[in-house]
Amino acid sequence: MTAQVPTEPAPLARAGLDRAADERTAEGLLDALRADPRTRVLVLSGDAAPLSGPGSLLYVEPERAPRDAEWAFLGRDANGAAVVAAVIPKRESEPFAAPSGWASLRAVGGSLSGTDAGAFVEALSLGRWLLDAPFCPACGALTMLRQSGWSRRCPSCGREHFPRTDPAVIVAITSARHPDRLLLGSNSLWEDNRYSCFAGFAEAGESLEAAVAREVREEAGIDLVEVRYRGSQAWPYPRSLMLGFLATAVDDESARADGDEIAHVRWFDREEIGEALAGGGDILLPGRASIAHRLISDWHANA
Repeated sequence: MTAQVPTEPAPLARAGLDRAADERTAEGLLDALRADPRTRVLVLSGDAAPLSGPGSLLYVEPERAPRDAEWAFLGRDANGAAVVAAVIPKRESEPFAAPSGWASLRAVGGSLSGTDAGAFVEALSLGRWLLDAPFCPACGALTMLRQSGWSRRCPSCGREHFPRTDPAVIVAITSARHPDRLLLGSNSLWEDNRYSCFAGFAEAGESLEAAVAREVREEAGIDLVEVRYRGSQAWPYPRSLMLGFLATAVDDESARADGDEIAHVRWFDREEIGEALAGGGDILLPGRASIAHRLISDWHANA
């Protein structure tokens, strides 16, 4: 497998906050930051955050955050101000009004600054773990938060638990005979005209290289050569680290949808992809926040 990393990182892989991990163990850090009006709080309701304007997150004072939120220290911004997350499950109404409303990471992640995108994906990844994993998976006891929201300790069995990240591969496939053609698939849960790259989780005891080969063979019937690593980004749906690849098909004619997870596979020429990236044509491509969009757009630009 060849490493060939693009010059521009994926939208959710850009530099975000200084995570200031050395501060997490400070006794009473979160309590002190919640009492400090200079602290900037990113509130998440489900997977949505408030916007101060198009492409810009709204950070609020601690007193404006929901009292029943789960809290975590995210780090410090370029001015040294502390940034914390306050996360709650999705509710019927948002905690407060925002100038440009509330939006999900999927919807706005690709249009945010690097700092905002980094803060959003960090808060959502950590926040989902805070909400979904309060109990010890070993003995079932309610755990205690430590390290300013970055770990949980079980008071019963003494185990320490940390946020989980699941590696997943995602692959854009080019034609060996026609380099201006790209193979994409349509998931059986999507509308028929929505297409994306092929993706799946790395299984237990499996390398990334083996996962790439297996997933593409299972979903599209294709064997690959010239598998090139193109970069990664976090994707907290629910807790993935997406590792992107570009590969070449051995035999174009062997492309077949598995009929289960993938309903259709289709070869697209460069003109069709360009039109779809511009918002035209008869197909829908992944949103700008996803690494799938970056893989496709980089291929189209010959990156």
